[in-house]
Amino acid sequence: MRSLVIPLFLASASVSLANDPQLRADNIDEIINNLTLEEKARLLVGRENSASDKGVPGAAGVTQDIPRLGIPSVVLTDGPAGVRIAPKRKGDSNTYYATGFPVGTALASTWNPALVENVGKAIGNETLEYGCDVLLAPGMNIHRTPLCGRNFEYYSEDPVVAGVIAASYVNGVQSNNVGTSIKHFAVNSQETNRIEVDEVVSPRAIREIYLKPFEISLHTSNPWTVMSSYNKLNGTWTQSNPELLKTILRDEWGYDGLVMTDWTNERRPSYERVAAGNALLTPGHDWQETDIIEHVKNGTLSMSDVDQQVRILLEMVVKTPRFNHYKFSNKPDLEAHAALTRQASTEGMVLLENRSQTLPLKTTGKVALFGKTSYDFIAGGTGSGDVNKPYVVDLKTGLTNAGFTIDSRLQDYYEARKTLNDKTRAISGENPRYDEPFISRRDIERLAAENDLAIITLGRQAGEGRDREIDGDFNLTQNERELIENVAAAFHALGKKLIVIMNMGNVMETESWKGIPDAILLAWQPGQEGGNSVADVLTGKESPSGKLTMTFPITISDIPAVNNFPTGTGPNNRRNGKNYDYTNHEEDIYVGYRYFTSFDKPVSYPFGYGLSYTTFKYSKPVVKATPDGFTASITVTNTGDTEGKEAVQLYVSAPGKDMVKPARELKAFNKTAILKPGESETLTFKVSAQDLASFNENESQWQTEAGLYNVQFGASVNDIRASAPYMQKKALTKKVNNVLSLKRDLNTISPQ
Repeated sequence: MRSLVIPLFLASASVSLANDPQLRADNIDEIINNLTLEEKARLLVGRENSASDKGVPGAAGVTQDIPRLGIPSVVLTDGPAGVRIAPKRKGDSNTYYATGFPVGTALASTWNPALVENVGKAIGNETLEYGCDVLLAPGMNIHRTPLCGRNFEYYSEDPVVAGVIAASYVNGVQSNNVGTSIKHFAVNSQETNRIEVDEVVSPRAIREIYLKPFEISLHTSNPWTVMSSYNKLNGTWTQSNPELLKTILRDEWGYDGLVMTDWTNERRPSYERVAAGNALLTPGHDWQETDIIEHVKNGTLSMSDVDQQVRILLEMVVKTPRFNHYKFSNKPDLEAHAALTRQASTEGMVLLENRSQTLPLKTTGKVALFGKTSYDFIAGGTGSGDVNKPYVVDLKTGLTNAGFTIDSRLQDYYEARKTLNDKTRAISGENPRYDEPFISRRDIERLAAENDLAIITLGRQAGEGRDREIDGDFNLTQNERELIENVAAAFHALGKKLIVIMNMGNVMETESWKGIPDAILLAWQPGQEGGNSVADVLTGKESPSGKLTMTFPITISDIPAVNNFPTGTGPNNRRNGKNYDYTNHEEDIYVGYRYFTSFDKPVSYPFGYGLSYTTFKYSKPVVKATPDGFTASITVTNTGDTEGKEAVQLYVSAPGKDMVKPARELKAFNKTAILKPGESETLTFKVSAQDLASFNENESQWQTEAGLYNVQFGASVNDIRASAPYMQKKALTKKVNNVLSLKRDLNTISPQ
């Protein structure tokens, strides 16, 4: 037999030989045995999409391929409000827009996991049909303060809300056989210096507040990947922390999926992140491959660690559409998805004020539409959470579609200024912040005489990489305050109404002005159909049923965490150590409503608050012990004259003898179907004994205290409508690993 001579160039990773095994779901170990060290390093290091010809234009990144072993490159794309890809491609006349869905705060404010799952299904379908494999979402970090610039992507100040909503999103997306990446693991609480800051947190707060949503999501969904965050946690990079990524995530929680890093650049060395449990370093650089290879050769990084992470990566690859040769269409049903985003955004809108039943509007008429954002509606935030949408329906268009007539001279006034701002943006390459233009009292009085109704839209934009400022962002500007006061005075003098629409993804100050308008509707950043969605609620086509998943404080200084946060452009936002290089979480577990209820502090709007066009009665509270905790039920009856939905929150007050506990904590929630006047529905809730546990950091164990618990059914955290007792007969403990300990002193607050 003639021997086969193989030219040297055929030994490269780019050429498949006749006897090379090809990757299958059942031969991953064989593939690993055939990979060279250089190929293994290549697999563990991603590439930015722009650096590869394997991806989808505009996607975030790709994994690297090994063609000789049948290992394809798979595509990673942002983001939480829809698929972030480029709408235009060189030499291609087609467009590839993706649907702009409501932001995370809006989705969570629906309190409707089934609806969020449907949104996830639509986003997952677009991920699939646009040729992507893993969606880098959802973002699910805790709203520690209202000033975090990325809160619009996240869900809540409460870990139960964040975990349940994230799981629903994941289940929806992954029903399309594409993956998700829950992020940012963990304690990514600020954008200022997010790549370097050390978040200093007690082990109890880490376990109960910041890790809990990830734990809930992982136990009720199975995300393909988890994204490790940029920051340090108690002195150690989260990306390089085996206590976080192995001991807790894998050993305690049993997660067997892939961990990838957030998009870190020149943080050296890289091998530590592989050893800590990351199977994919993103965005990926040549030097990282070299770093891995060198540290395996010198014994600093074990080959077993490399092989373990390569195995995890390949287990993910074989599930992807690209590996399974899915013929994507590039044509998802954008029309159907637009209808879904219109529905989802209306259900997440929160009616904050509605004096004298101003809403729903009984008739259409002529509207004086104030506010630059009315004509330049904000569909979503900026950064990786943005979406290249086919259009955005502004409020002017939405009201016109609903049959209202917009005052043309006022419209011309604002649109001329929008054109000027667009020109400025084009020249500078930025999106400059600009205040409300001045309108004289005399002009406002004339508009009041000529129009039937006034609407003012307040807009706020935020995004990745920058935290919010207090003045002019969290607080009203002087021009905004004068506009509200002057419009209200002129229209009220003629017996006409003023409605304020809040078009933003986050909390702002309301206490000083909420008594002036006749109605306030928090529309959030509601996606591309925003103007139509707002009009649906204003006209009563849809009854508002959204409720707040975060507290609206009276002033920003009422948030205890703000004392340890880089606030705006002030002295705490400089490279001066505290709140820049490190941030002490002195508020400990008292985040959001846990603080306000425990310390009996007044708020502008409490967690869980939201009005409806109808009223609801809670009756027949029942709590029954089970072998693993209890089940609870409440009957909700529509006692008004309009149909609507009601989100019910289940809070529990613990005995509080063994450990100091918050006044009450959310343990579950549920939402009715649409109830007609007089109609009732009984909602049920399930709570385990472990759900009642608190973390004793001295003993490194979860403790469920024995004793009498008060189970409370609330329309908000401050509006408890019914309650029933639950007796936990036996104290329970669950030992866990003593990890993530504090490396510096941390003074914490405690209830008085």
